Formats: sequence, structure tokens, C-alpha cells
Amino acid sequence: MLPSAFGNVTAKAFTGTYGINYGRLANNIPSPSEVVRLLKAAKIKNVRIYDADHSVLDAFNGSGLDLVIGLNNGLVKEMSNNADHALNWVRENVQAYVPNTHIVGIAVGNEVLGGDDLDLQSALYGAVKNIYNATQKLQLNRVVQITTAHSQAVFSNSYPPSSCVFNENVFQHMKKLLELFTEMGSPFCLNAYPFLAYMGSPDQIDINYALFNPTDGIYDEKTKLHYDNMLDAQIDAAYAALEDAGFNKMEVIVTETGWASHGDANEGAATFENARTYNYNLRKRLSKRKGTPRRPKTMLKAYIFALFNENSKTGATSERNFGLYKPDGTVAYDIGFPPLKSSSTSSRLSIKILVEPAINFHYSLSYMCPHISHIFVAFIQSDVIVFLV
Repeated sequence: MLPSAFGNVTAKAFTGTYGINYGRLANNIPSPSEVVRLLKAAKIKNVRIYDADHSVLDAFNGSGLDLVIGLNNGLVKEMSNNADHALNWVRENVQAYVPNTHIVGIAVGNEVLGGDDLDLQSALYGAVKNIYNATQKLQLNRVVQITTAHSQAVFSNSYPPSSCVFNENVFQHMKKLLELFTEMGSPFCLNAYPFLAYMGSPDQIDINYALFNPTDGIYDEKTKLHYDNMLDAQIDAAYAALEDAGFNKMEVIVTETGWASHGDANEGAATFENARTYNYNLRKRLSKRKGTPRRPKTMLKAYIFALFNENSKTGATSERNFGLYKPDGTVAYDIGFPPLKSSSTSSRLSIKILVEPAINFHYSLSYMCPHISHIFVAFIQSDVIVFLV
């Protein structure tokens, strides 16, 4: 039975406005336990992973971080075809870890609709339904939110935003999913990349519009709404498609957005400066806790892609260079987050003080903290460094 502490909790997978995607397709990134320290130091509470790796779930135990785990595309057909397998998957990867590991969501597949595998698209609804039913049987449905993330390939005619509708080739599957998500109280999850849109039409899109820099923006004649950045327009295009399909009340959450800091010769926009500008301005945008022009009262929430550069990803060079951090834990570019500090540094309590004379401080500290067995005082120029053991 589920602990009674979960009794009346409503599933909610996002706190605040800012989250991060913790991808691990790399052989040189920090360990999961080091990543937890890094995330806590950066005060990033919302985290998404693309699988349910137990080493990550163990590392997040007791961290207080909110984690959305992934059921990857390779498992979607199996979960759709076999409800018992779905039940076992939830039991082994969720029930076994909550509440100490704050698993708040399960992302079933990633960018399935609009892809090339038609059988996978057909299986997505069944997988989502079986995973949701499994959470109900295990009394986890009030704790864990079920979603799936979509690329912009599911849309047709997204400019201007008010003209956006779902593509005919995905609509049959999409409508069933949206009906199920309405029943579950889940949001519409969108992977939105102004970077990719700009790369596809650099002659037609002002890069400042894509980067949140000052610009004239665009004006939607139908809605009489002005957009000063592309991300807001992409999100409102999704809202327009949802409204056209009859789902006016569904919230849109951005599950991926980011900008590559390095790319191939034909990826000229993938630079450190552009990546820093986009992610810095995005962080500022999210900190305002406001909505989009179409939904001004619905606070925008976004997971940034990604935490690390991932050297094992295939494809264009840009695919391996979306990280806010380099593999060694140093920042790829500065947008206000701290680097990863070594465990030896963070585990040692050090206090820098400016007290004269040092001998009096030594005596006072011994008196106030009798439980400390050793006090080491080091003099560095005019400063005093004290280590407590």
C-alpha cells in the first residue's frame, strides 16, 4: 500500500518556472551524485531524464529535487501491448523509489507523433493508457503525472501563431491522447526550439527575435497580439492548435528548449555567444513568472536542454553541444549558475573570518562549540581560515 502521506496529493510535475533536461549520452560527465550536488547548488529543482536508470534514482534519493523519468521509445510498443509489463515497470521504477526519490512524472516516449515509425505512433496511446492504469492500481496517480513530449512536426502552418492546427497525419492519434490527458489532468508537452526554426530559415527570421533580443517582432492580425520573441509565438501556436481541436483549457509546458554553442560549418548560428544570449534571456524571461500573449495568466514553464554537452550523441555537431555545463562540471558559458565543486571542497566546513586577535577567537569558538574536537587555524596574509573537524 502507498504511504498515507500521499493520500490527497494531486499530481503536479513542475514547481516554479525553470527546469533542466539531464541527458546522459556521454562517457565523460559527472556521476549522478555529483549532478545532484550541482543541481542543488544551482537551485534547479525540476529535472527530466530520458529513462529510469536506477543509479540516477538512487542518487536523487533524499535530494528534494523533483524528477520526471522517461519510458523511452524502445519500450512504447511493449507497454502498449502488455498491461502487466506496464504494471511491473511502474512498480520497479516508481513505486520502489517514492517518496524518498521525488518522482513526479513519467514521460511516455519522446517526439513519437510526427515521426517515421507509424507502428510506434499507433502504440503510443496504449502505452500511455497502460502506464496510467498502472499508477492507478498502485495508488500513484495522485503523485505521478503522465505525459508525452511532442516536436513541432505535429503542427501545420504555425505562422502566424493563430493559424496553427495539428497535422492531418497525426490528428487521429493526437485527439485520443488529448482526451486521455484531459481525463488525467496532464498538460500538453512541447519541445520548442527557436534555434532550429532560425537554422531552417535564416533569411526570413531575425536572429534577435529568436534570441529574445530587442526587435520589432511580429504582429498577428487575427488576434491583434504582438510577439517580441519566437518562443512565445511557438507556444501560442500550440495553444491555437489545441483550441482548434477543442481543448481550450489544456496547459502547454515546454519540455525542451535550448541553443547549441557549437556546430558544423553549415550551423553558423551555433555559437557560444548566441547560446549564452538565448539561455540568459530565457532565464530572465522565466523569472518574470508571466504567460504568453495568448495566455497571459498562465505562467510559462520550461525545461532547458540540456545540462551537459553529450559527446555520444549522433548527428550534427550541434547535437553534442547544447549543454549549460561542460563534462568536467565547469560552465560552458556564464548565465549565473555555479560550477561543480569537488566533493572534498564541499564536504569540508570552512569559515573565513576577520577577527583580531586570532587567539581570542580560537578560545571563543572552543567555548561556544565544545562538540568540535579540533580547530585548525591558518593565517593567509591578513585573513584567518578556520577548519572545524
